[in-house]
Amino acid sequence: MLQKLLLNTTLKSICNIKCIRKFSDHSTISLPKRIFSGIQPTGTIHLGNYLGAIRQWVRLQEEENGIILSIVDLHSMTLRHDPKVLSENILKMTATLLAVGLDPKKVIIFQQSSVPQHTELFWYLSCISTMARLAHLPQYKEKSAQLKDIPLGLFVYPVLQAADILAYRATHVPVGEDQLQHLQLSQELTKMFNNRFKTKFPIPHAVITENAKIKSLRNPEKKMSKSDPDTKGCIYITDSEEEITKKIKKAITDFISEVEYKPETRPGVSNLVLMHSAVTGKPIETIINDAKGLSTAEYKHIVASEVNDHLSPIREKYYEYLDNPQHLLDVLETGRSIVTPIAEETLREVRKALGIGFNVNNKQMLSVNI
Repeated sequence: MLQKLLLNTTLKSICNIKCIRKFSDHSTISLPKRIFSGIQPTGTIHLGNYLGAIRQWVRLQEEENGIILSIVDLHSMTLRHDPKVLSENILKMTATLLAVGLDPKKVIIFQQSSVPQHTELFWYLSCISTMARLAHLPQYKEKSAQLKDIPLGLFVYPVLQAADILAYRATHVPVGEDQLQHLQLSQELTKMFNNRFKTKFPIPHAVITENAKIKSLRNPEKKMSKSDPDTKGCIYITDSEEEITKKIKKAITDFISEVEYKPETRPGVSNLVLMHSAVTGKPIETIINDAKGLSTAEYKHIVASEVNDHLSPIREKYYEYLDNPQHLLDVLETGRSIVTPIAEETLREVRKALGIGFNVNNKQMLSVNI
């Protein structure tokens, strides 16, 4: 019953989306507007993940209809992984997306590997990609520098990202600054495919929003990360109130007692102010004025309280969803049933353009000159 309700509701929203795009010749045509994004199932998300990306999707769902959001489990295989952990993380990520406020009636949530058209299109795009172009991507350089034996998947996964986008003819892709070059590759491959095979797939455009760039609590010069060697530097949405309070109290600031927002000269306390602003919606100027006369130690208690107030209901919903795995599987299956026909329609056109898309039901015989 749930699957049928979600399917009918989401199909109505995705089929009626239109946007206007202007081309270089100043002509204007109507194209389906489709927003696509993906997130790796890497376990519990931290506060930086949530405030920097996921919460933007929650806001977008109120402004746009039929957003397609993929849990990109195939991208989690570029480095060695534990199959049992990956399975658990897929459900954990689904629970997280629902807990933060994404509504399956408004956003299509599905598991990437359940739609085989992604990998099929990946192969076609890899045949027009070059090793020289992929080797220049900064994330490959960064990750491969730490490895003795470099997995092929680590080298080619940006092509799979392009396939993820092109499979749904996405016109807009929310991305962080660190993924801009990968989106540029997707744009290049789409243009190349259109030019070489005379197709008319839309060129995806980046959607960059003003996100809160939360830094590590223990090293405010670097972004908050799970790989931080100091575990106190990262706040997870599943952390208890006691854990969050303890981590914020231990946050690195400086020897100046006054609360200020000066990211260049006082990154530690500025990070706390930014975090405070992000979870409350208060302007930074208001926060600074309200904190006049407080020491940074006193101010940390306020920040901890606000972060806890914001994350507590999310944490509660997260565990409620995890306690009902069948509901999570239903959400993913509903999403798969919606996006598969869209991806298959794209692949039919791609196969035909490549010369391999024969219609076996066509009664007209092919004429072959020998």
